Amino acid sequence: MTAQLAATGEETTMRIGILGTGALAAALGEGWSRAGHEVAVGGRSQAKAERLAERLGRGVVAVAPREAVAGRDAVLLAVAWDGVASVLGLAGASDGTLEGTPLIDPTNAVAHGVGALLTEPGESMAGRIAGLAPGAHVVKAFHLFPADRWTRSPGGGRSGVTVAMCGDDSAALRVVGALARDVGGRPAVLGGLDRVRQLEEVAGFVIGLAFAGFDPNSAVPRVPSPAVAD
Repeated sequence: MTAQLAATGEETTMRIGILGTGALAAALGEGWSRAGHEVAVGGRSQAKAERLAERLGRGVVAVAPREAVAGRDAVLLAVAWDGVASVLGLAGASDGTLEGTPLIDPTNAVAHGVGALLTEPGESMAGRIAGLAPGAHVVKAFHLFPADRWTRSPGGGRSGVTVAMCGDDSAALRVVGALARDVGGRPAVLGGLDRVRQLEEVAGFVIGLAFAGFDPNSAVPRVPSPAVAD
């Protein structure tokens, strides 16, 4: 199948489902359709899904949530964190519709304008999603940059953007890594889902600084990687 081809590093067309119709769904849907992938959009509102598909063009189609996850090589869960259970319910996730599928989680369960995590102590949003979608290969990714980062055409100055991700399944990580490269990102695997809360805390840190009027980039020291250090 095409996901297996992607895992070997070969260029291939993937069938991507997107649950959600907001800014991130639009941005990544545009980038992936531009890269030649087949994109299907499903959401809680069929009318919004149809408007987004029409806006994106390039063969993007609007479908029901359950159809958006059926037979896909990857699925993007592009909804607000408090809408996750609802849309996964519509997609039939508890029935195993996402079993074996890379499920990309870009959600940020944080207090607006503050950045404090709203999940329980020791809990991660990605872990909660894994519980709601039994058998899915959850990969945390695309949660640190605003949606407009991904709307620029390839070669538009994104070579320095790193897409940090966590996940337990190596094949799923390779698929999501390929999709990150398709929108100009560089995939960097931090670890498995046992480390994903750390990655979610970073989002809270960045959001908290930004809303407080500080540039998050100025709070992170520039440290050369071992690959380029003398």
